Amino acid sequence: MNRGFYTILAAQFFSALADNALLFAAIALLSTLHAPAWHTPVLQQFFVFAYIVLAPFVGPFADSLPKGRVMFVANAVKLAGCVAMLLGMHPLFAYAIILGAILGGIMLGPEFADYMLKHGEVPGVDLWIDTVPEVAIVCILTLYFVAAIINLYIPKVAIDHRLPKRNPLFILQDFWHSLRLLWRDPLGQVSLAVTTLFWGAGATLRLIVLTWAALALKFDLERATQLTAVVAVGIALGSILAAKYVSLPRAVRVLPVGILMGLVVVSMIFVTDWRVAIGLLVLVGAMGGYFVVPMNALLQHRGHLLMGAGHSIAVQNFNENLSILVLLGAYALMIKAELSMNSIIVAFGLFIAATMASITVKHWHDQDQG
Repeated sequence: MNRGFYTILAAQFFSALADNALLFAAIALLSTLHAPAWHTPVLQQFFVFAYIVLAPFVGPFADSLPKGRVMFVANAVKLAGCVAMLLGMHPLFAYAIILGAILGGIMLGPEFADYMLKHGEVPGVDLWIDTVPEVAIVCILTLYFVAAIINLYIPKVAIDHRLPKRNPLFILQDFWHSLRLLWRDPLGQVSLAVTTLFWGAGATLRLIVLTWAALALKFDLERATQLTAVVAVGIALGSILAAKYVSLPRAVRVLPVGILMGLVVVSMIFVTDWRVAIGLLVLVGAMGGYFVVPMNALLQHRGHLLMGAGHSIAVQNFNENLSILVLLGAYALMIKAELSMNSIIVAFGLFIAATMASITVKHWHDQDQG
């Protein structure tokens, strides 16, 4: 726990804080532009598309440079996206932690925007900032700037994994080999399948909660945004329980919890009271945290044994972001087809339950002792 560790932790905190707040600020900006409802899931699709396309190259790139330099470049790209939105670029193109969701909701509140518009002006300078989403984006830009500055103070360490070749074709072949290797390993397959489903479902659920809260609970965007943080609280609780009670050699035994989580999601259609909603969303998050933490630990373990941490993380990020892209695309199509929110919730919950049931049947005995 030296100074370098806390510097990295601080940089990641400000970056993650801004990431979560930026999503909701961009959604609010879409609203001011009177964009169709299906643009909201497409917004996040544009963001993850870069992760998918660049996944084969990002892993080797991250392994070949100091941690601080990699994080600085990442934050610089995000900072440029914020500036692009302020200059008028459509959020869909510019967009390509718990506290972040809460902060995003606060920033979208009229009281915060009014205060910043009144007290944040620079004499003699016209910043063309006159809407609530624009105020939020300026604040988020500041967070990215702080994170970027902290990145510069992360101590440099020796580079362990330099690229043996810089040929793009070699990098693609190496990534494809790692991808196949992890999917063909039984324990790698189950852990990768579950984490892939979890992140795709989680990203979609976050947007579903925003719309559901407006329709069923009569929440405005500010309160609906903060409600999404409740799921993250549940995930944290479930993660703590999993860390305490689930051992790595018995990780697959948590799979039935995923089936139950899908069925609990379906029960959202019967909820109209915000207090019940909070309890339900905490339960959904806790179930998700309880089954994904052992699976993620198993995936990291198998990836380290089969190919090394850097390649394993690149493969994991590729699959998880591909899942987000596909599930958000399905959600966007359902909205465009004007399906009711209840129908979408039922379809989404049953999809999670059925997929987890299939994974459970196939992999239940993968960790049985000889």
